[in-house]
Amino acid sequence: MAQARITVKDTQDRILRGHPWVFANQITAEEGEYAPGDVVQVLDAKRRPLGQGYINPASLIRVRMLTPHPEERVNIAFIAARIEQAWRSRQRLGLPGSCRVVFSDADFLPGLVVDRFVDVTDGGRSVLSVQFLTLGMERWKDVVLETLATVLAPDGIYIRNDVPIREKEGLEQWKGFHGKPFSTDLVIEENGLHLHVDVAGGQKTGHFMDQVLNHAAMQRISKDRRVLDCFTHTGGFGLHAAAYGAKKVLGLDISEEAVVQATRNAAANKLDACTFKVANVFDYLTEASRAGNEWDVIVLDPPAFAKSRGAIDNAYRGYKEINLRALKCIPSGGHLVTCSCSQHMTPDLFRRMVAEAAHDAGRRLREVHYGTQPPDHPILWGVPETHYLKCLILEVV
Repeated sequence: MAQARITVKDTQDRILRGHPWVFANQITAEEGEYAPGDVVQVLDAKRRPLGQGYINPASLIRVRMLTPHPEERVNIAFIAARIEQAWRSRQRLGLPGSCRVVFSDADFLPGLVVDRFVDVTDGGRSVLSVQFLTLGMERWKDVVLETLATVLAPDGIYIRNDVPIREKEGLEQWKGFHGKPFSTDLVIEENGLHLHVDVAGGQKTGHFMDQVLNHAAMQRISKDRRVLDCFTHTGGFGLHAAAYGAKKVLGLDISEEAVVQATRNAAANKLDACTFKVANVFDYLTEASRAGNEWDVIVLDPPAFAKSRGAIDNAYRGYKEINLRALKCIPSGGHLVTCSCSQHMTPDLFRRMVAEAAHDAGRRLREVHYGTQPPDHPILWGVPETHYLKCLILEVV
């Protein structure tokens, strides 16, 4: 059967610059038959080829581009080669054992996320946590898993398809072992610290590895300081602050499970300066500012407030509010560590928000660090959605 063709409008320049998404309202014509998940040819308004991508008529993002080459064969060898290329890139960069192996669009495998966790307490046992986020990538599941097993030779693979985005693709949520079951509780190393990871029950693929370089930046500002780590999750910033000599660290999170895991991580690293407790950060900071409580360093690493472009106004207000409250609790000479993991909160918008919060709090700020994702979460130019993480360390002057 001949390959189906999709004609698009208003988007060809974006696609030519490397953006892989074709939205449903940009399609003007369809020729030929296809099944959901099939690879189709994409043409511009003048019927010039833009490349090939897989199609899902149930998704708002109708086509996700795989290659700009109309004659390239998208087959088993194509998918396997992309996975091998992604892994070679990580090895070439000298990344640690635990890292992201495949980062979806940034590795030219849209809809696929693969994280590798190496257990430093169990003979270097390695485990892969894999997510198939789209129907098109789900169609290649067997090829992906076989290639990962061959190329990375893990001791186990766990599927984390328990993400809501799959439902937008017409897929069910589920999770479970691929192959033989194994212990999903591991201990990985990050910047010299040992961190517990629950591949089956942790957030997303089991653990967030995208803040590793920003965690390390805490070394510059932590010694002999009192640190408040808000939205601590499993303790990342707070644990690093304590390891770098903080006098006292308090970590807050609304999740009891996260606090249990953070406390467990503190014990594993013998970080007695760390205490973690369940709290609503907004309420806690409000009461702290009213009571005149202060910390030398306050960390804000909230979940993504803006999960869609339409939610950005409310998210902006939420980010500004917590930054304003935190700044009221930091004395002159202290530091604010503030982050956003929302792709819709662009770096410029993020800086503007922090500047407005500082103005309203009557504080002046001096930037000492700006960080984003580590190289195993690469930012692909032409695809702004791959640049999602921002981290500013600001001195209050």
